[in-house]
Amino acid sequence: MRISTKGRYALRFLLDLALHDSGEYIALKDISARQDISVKYLEQIVSMLTKAGMLKSVRGPQGGYKLACSPAQITVGDVLRITEGSLAPVACLDDPENICPRAAECQTVGFWKELYEAVCGVVDNTTLSDLASRVRESAGADYVI
Repeated sequence: MRISTKGRYALRFLLDLALHDSGEYIALKDISARQDISVKYLEQIVSMLTKAGMLKSVRGPQGGYKLACSPAQITVGDVLRITEGSLAPVACLDDPENICPRAAECQTVGFWKELYEAVCGVVDNTTLSDLASRVRESAGADYVI
């Protein structure tokens, strides 16, 4: 499985919002500069995330974006499914019921299910809050005597 730039940048964008949350709206150009992602590309990502209900936005000179809910309520899995679609490693696991005509005799479907469950176990149990904590911890460990 390979996550596209859209998925990676969406996660970086949301993590930036979580790390710089002061209660105020944050301008897209500020996030663009910090993350070194073009404003144009972020606009595409913001559109997807806003439609999914993850962001609040305000237009105008004091406008910008902020998370629609707590970073602890947004999982990496949520973000990746919005930007990437299904995370299933094979098409036959895209739907809740495997409709593949070979499902009953498929010798590899068990492996693909295990892989899918492992991926979901990680992305669905990691939140923006978890990632923000990791960033803060790693930043705090950088000191010189």
